[in-house]
Amino acid sequence: MDLALQDKVGIVTGSGWGIGKAVAVGLAAEGAKVVIADLDEVRGAAAAEEINANGGTALFVKTDVTSWENVEQLAATTMETFGQIDIMVNNAGAWTLDLFARIPREKWAIDIGVNYYGTLNTCKAVIDHMIERKSGCIINVGSDAGRVGEPNQPVYSGAKAAVIGFTRALAKDVGRHGIRVNAVCPSMTSGERRAELEADMKENKPEEYAAYEETMKKIIRLYPLRKLGKPEDLANTIVFLSSDLRAGHITGQTLSVNGGYCML
Repeated sequence: MDLALQDKVGIVTGSGWGIGKAVAVGLAAEGAKVVIADLDEVRGAAAAEEINANGGTALFVKTDVTSWENVEQLAATTMETFGQIDIMVNNAGAWTLDLFARIPREKWAIDIGVNYYGTLNTCKAVIDHMIERKSGCIINVGSDAGRVGEPNQPVYSGAKAAVIGFTRALAKDVGRHGIRVNAVCPSMTSGERRAELEADMKENKPEEYAAYEETMKKIIRLYPLRKLGKPEDLANTIVFLSSDLRAGHITGQTLSVNGGYCML
């Protein structure tokens, strides 16, 4: 299926690995020019190099999405290099795992800053350009935690719920300018990060790993498809939504890609 993304320019935050990297690779495979925006220089640069080595076009820009100055520079560098911004994918995320009563106030800033303020910052940095061009697509990576709430993720759940609400409101604000805004929500996802944690636990904490395996078996039974999603599952959906040709009448929507875990 032709998505007509050839020579479009997309920024993907948090794209050094995991879902974000899969999105960047997917956009590049469709002919888009991709800006890898990540705080991790090693992973971010490696992701850009991988795309370029495979015939795509990618640029790495070290970015802290909680810093307005960083995000302004991200947008400016993208414009200087490619001359336009067609797609903005807000994937950068961070979370604190604990019961709310045990999370100190100073740690709230991590979840809220990266997930919510990071999304506000990047949207603010590109929106005037998109309005001027009467074209653009913004896709915010939410979470099913923001749709149903998850124990041990109270601040993260609230921040992702804010992202979902912002997505709907922004879609109403800018639709008249030809700009589409949607959210895609994963549940638990397998990938590099989980694989690294599991390998470390298996090698260094075998007793904990055995208990972890039993817990994961119970968790997977909560998913009707009896499996966790992969980064590519989310990426395929995000790349599709990036296409004005194929998804041009979809805006203001929140789509869960989650094996049936959350059905809304």
